[in-house]
Amino acid sequence: MNNKLGGLLLLVIIFGSSVAVPAFAVTNSTNSSSSNGTVTTTVPAGLTPPAYMLNSNTTSSPTGTPSSGSLALTVTTDKTSYNDGDKITISGTARDYMADTPLTLELRNPIGNLIQTAQITVGTDKTYSTTLTATGLLWQAAGTYTVYVQYGSPDRSAKTAFTFTGAQISKGPSTIPVDGTNYSITYTITNGKVLDIKANPQSKSLIISIQTTGDGLLTITMPRAVIDAKKIDGTDDQFIVLNDGQQNSQANETATTNTDRTLAIPFKNGTQQIEIVGTFVIPEFGPIAALVLTIAIVSIIAISKRTGLRLLPRY
Repeated sequence: MNNKLGGLLLLVIIFGSSVAVPAFAVTNSTNSSSSNGTVTTTVPAGLTPPAYMLNSNTTSSPTGTPSSGSLALTVTTDKTSYNDGDKITISGTARDYMADTPLTLELRNPIGNLIQTAQITVGTDKTYSTTLTATGLLWQAAGTYTVYVQYGSPDRSAKTAFTFTGAQISKGPSTIPVDGTNYSITYTITNGKVLDIKANPQSKSLIISIQTTGDGLLTITMPRAVIDAKKIDGTDDQFIVLNDGQQNSQANETATTNTDRTLAIPFKNGTQQIEIVGTFVIPEFGPIAALVLTIAIVSIIAISKRTGLRLLPRY
């Protein structure tokens, strides 16, 4: 009887072993590769591997942030909000320096339209910087503007944003005569009014009197025959702009032709006078007036010779 029970127990043990061994022999392993160092982990069939056993051959990271954790590219602006006519300084750093590879900058307005692009040189110290002027027809909308930069491949990119109060563009250009000359000047102005413009031959400048209602921008197109700024070699030089006697470093030349030069001049509320200094300004009476005066003198002399008219009385 004991022999029968012992034999039955032995059969049960053998049968259980034959079922259990195949079950534990079935494995579920993660992707492995001796080249990338991934270790194959064996897990009993039907069980889910714990999170720490799972491996992935790829990693995802935010744009501009490589898997190493250091930023591939950064971008920032010197302020978070700007007004019409302000200068915007955009700067940043790159993790790597790539010779002969420019950084591309794109600026978009609140509705996503591209309003400005630039190619910027990254220095050997892995930094870059550029300055833009917030003015013009493309800057009319108020809201959030986005700066996007890319240095080489798309995974080396970054973006930032700032707010802009909007440009108050006048309905159309106005024209005002330059006192003492036969010329007129075309201009637009926001948050202000131009009262008069005078030429000052002594300082080789134009003096513009304005009345303001707030911070604004004067955009003025000046004929070269009225005022110009030239270097010794005859090439164009920069104008010096003074707001109430203080040099305005934010003034910017926005257009240049063979006959005209255009300046965008930001001003603060309360500014009363803007002076534009060049190397030449039209004389007080201008060439046409001088020509008319010369013709008149010659005509008088000719008539007096023919008619015997004496300009001075005979004693």
